[in-house]
Amino acid sequence: MTAKGAPDEHALPSSGPAGAGLTTSDVADPATGGDGPGPDGPGRSAVPPPSERAVRRRLTTEIWIVLGLSLGRSGIYAMVAILDRLTAGPPLGDQTTTLNPSRSPRPWLDLIYQVLQIGFALIPVALALYLLSANGRSAVRRIGLDVTRPWRDLGVGAGLAAAIGIPGLGLYAIGRAVGITVQVQAEALNSAWWTIPVLLFAAIQNALLEEVIAVGYLMERLRDLRWRTPLIVFASALLRGSYHLYQGWGPFFGNFVMGLVFAEYYRRRRRVMPLVVAHTIMDMVVFVGYASIPDEWRDALHLS
Repeated sequence: MTAKGAPDEHALPSSGPAGAGLTTSDVADPATGGDGPGPDGPGRSAVPPPSERAVRRRLTTEIWIVLGLSLGRSGIYAMVAILDRLTAGPPLGDQTTTLNPSRSPRPWLDLIYQVLQIGFALIPVALALYLLSANGRSAVRRIGLDVTRPWRDLGVGAGLAAAIGIPGLGLYAIGRAVGITVQVQAEALNSAWWTIPVLLFAAIQNALLEEVIAVGYLMERLRDLRWRTPLIVFASALLRGSYHLYQGWGPFFGNFVMGLVFAEYYRRRRRVMPLVVAHTIMDMVVFVGYASIPDEWRDALHLS
């Protein structure tokens, strides 16, 4: 993947973790499932292992496919959206966007739409984990998405949420004041019994999608491609900022900085679960907190 920077010139090894799912040991004899001769005897020719260039090309293609089905696609749409906003006429600060819009005026149908939206948004997460585990390794353990350290992950996640979320609110307020951030409405769902549960699940879905793909998957794959560490961290952060660009320049910059912090944490700890916890907490506070504010207060605070 060359869009975010150039890879190191180090060659990929012919076996081992490089490629994470495409190594010489994965090229098995079609008849026996192993590397040895087939039933026709020792004269049977073995399938040659893939070249380093082929491994690199396959991994690069895989990255583009995963991003094209998920956050990369969102980033492209966000860039078009900000272009639309900047050329629409009204100043950026006078425009509004809604994070969790209603999809039907009928509550029962809206609920179905919301559940489907959450479920299908997690398919790229399953794909990324599947691809990372292609050589038999557990992708959940590889990126630290397991629950082996629940209390520690919860504590670290809560700390990250406070360290990122509180300054983030300040940055949003500054962006609104100077007119570089659109007014963000956290939700516009029907007032139904399922509104709060759906918002909670939406927060979890966002956290899994962004942290697994933008951090765990992308950083592991760029590491397999022997990218330099600063470029890996930068690429992860830039991807995170890109798909928030539709909210304005303030959220783009704020999420880019958040991406740098989260990517550096993952580089040091190789655990994505604390990041999922932190992201979930921040989104829950925003989504559920917004839904809990009376309409009169929203109008007074210019939040609606």
